[in-house]
Formats: sequence, structure tokens, C-alpha cells
Amino acid sequence: MLTAVFLLVAGVLAGVIGTAGGITSLVAYPALLAVGVPPLAANVTNSVALLGSGASSALRARADLVGHGPTLRRWMPITVIVSAAGAVLLLLTPSHLFDRIVPFLVAAGSVLLLAQPWIDRRRGSATMRPGVATTSVSAVSLYNGYFGAGSGVLMIAVMLLDGEPVLHRANALKNVLLLAADVLPAVAFALSGTVVWAMVWPLGIGAVVGGLIGPSVARRVPPTPLRIAIAVCGFVLAVYLFVEA
Repeated sequence: MLTAVFLLVAGVLAGVIGTAGGITSLVAYPALLAVGVPPLAANVTNSVALLGSGASSALRARADLVGHGPTLRRWMPITVIVSAAGAVLLLLTPSHLFDRIVPFLVAAGSVLLLAQPWIDRRRGSATMRPGVATTSVSAVSLYNGYFGAGSGVLMIAVMLLDGEPVLHRANALKNVLLLAADVLPAVAFALSGTVVWAMVWPLGIGAVVGGLIGPSVARRVPPTPLRIAIAVCGFVLAVYLFVEA
């Protein structure tokens, strides 16, 4: 019961952080590690648990997607297929090897969180060539299926550089693309037997609640100190995981 309550609270916090422009996995993933879930199992459990939060974010984004049908039709097949490939690659990675890789992935997510304001300021300042855009979307999608922490920040950056100059519309595109991309990995993880289902429900319910109340909370919390605090915690976690590995 205490574990469920802890994960519920962590899920709410993760949902609020995501709404405020943070990275949900930098809260949810360490919470799973804290209750004793091994790194590889924590990663796949986290991916399944946050699927509901992604769905609520995508539903809220409908108003910002008007006129973006061609963009979604262009990128959705790539994000879905390549994210599924990333999930398969994760499942094929031996757990001891993943234990050595994950500290660098957590640190990368923290760096992306700190870099997000700079990425936001770059909106509309440049446009990628079609081949570069396709490569970028594919790379982000592969990372999303494999680990995911920070993939939302990267996808927003790609959408901004692909010609969408408005940040909240780029964020809406990201929400829908990554929701579609996360479905097949979630199914693959569920079938693999590595998901810790007892941890999924409280974390997932909390993330949905956090996503719903997040906009109200975000207006009252200064984003910069919050972003820095979460990034610092991410770096500390990365060092801890590196030493443990």
C-alpha cells in the first residue's frame, strides 16, 4: 500500500512536471528504481504507465492541430515504425548492458531539460532540409522507443525546425506523434513479461491526474528553478546508476 501511494504521488508529480515543460520520465523512472524495480524493468514499466498521460496530453492538443493533417500523415508512419524498432532493440539488450547504458541516457535527458529554453528560443530561426528532417524524426523515434526520457523535447525541436514556428503547436504535434509511437512499444513490453503491472496502475493513474491539474499548478510554480532542480536530480541519479553498474 505504501509503495502504491508513493508511486501515485510520483505519477502526479511527473504529470505536473510534464505539463510545465519538464520530462516526466525523470520523475517516474527514478520512482520505480526507488521501490526496487531493476533498471530495464523500470524502463518498460515506466513506458506503459505513462501511456495514459500521453493520451490525455494528445486530447488536449486537438485545438492546436487544425491544418496540420499533412504534417501528421507525413511523420506518423515513421515515428510509429521506428519507435517500435527501438522497443525491440531495448528488449534484445541484455539487462547487464542496459544497466551500463542507462546512466548516460538519464544524463542526456537532464541535459535536454536544461537546454529546452534555448531550443524554444530557436523556433522559426532555421528550417531543415527534407532529408535531414526525416533523419532527425527517425533518430528521435528510435530513442523514444528505446528509452524515451527527453524524446519529447527533441521532437519539439524537430517540429520547430521543420517549419512550425509556434511553440504550442509544435508541442501539440509532439503529443500526438509520440502517443501514436508509444502504443506498439507498450504492447511489445506488455507481451515481453518484463512489465511490473503492480507498479503500472498507481504510477499511471497519478500521471493522468497530474496531467489534468498540471496547467493550474504550472501557472503558480516558477519554471526555471523547477527545471534546474529536476535536471540536478537527474545528474545525481545518473552518477548513482553509473557507480552501481
